[in-house]
Amino acid sequence: MQQLLAAAAAMQSQLMDAQQELADAEVLGTAGGGLVTVTVNGQGELLDVTIQPDAIDPADPAESAESIADLVLAAYRAACGAVDDLQQQTMAPFAAGLPGGLPGMPDLSSLTGMPGGAAPGPGVAEGQDDAGPSPAEPDDGDGDAPTSGD
Repeated sequence: MQQLLAAAAAMQSQLMDAQQELADAEVLGTAGGGLVTVTVNGQGELLDVTIQPDAIDPADPAESAESIADLVLAAYRAACGAVDDLQQQTMAPFAAGLPGGLPGMPDLSSLTGMPGGAAPGPGVAEGQDDAGPSPAEPDDGDGDAPTSGD
């Protein structure tokens, strides 16, 4: 019984460390070939928005405003897709061997494992949507969340 409690305490500590790692992570999303870049943390909170001067057409400010709004949304959605990937990568080990999850905890058993390739660097992941001003499909919670682009 002592070993079980010790193992549970160790897992709880590792889970808290993983959650803190996610909170400290910064993830980038871009759109329009880099015209707009957003930075979000590992919990999806928007930290920064950068808009390149080339995104603004002084001859048509109304169209520029609309295009920039679309690009910001697309970049944010790309970043959120990268956050989803990072969360799955970080939290998947805790779902292994726990069918149905733990009582009071979200069911992580549907996580699909590690995304391919290595992370771009410690605490930084990138999502890109260079498709232009049309935003990615919003995550409607049905499990087919948009990918983070190329």
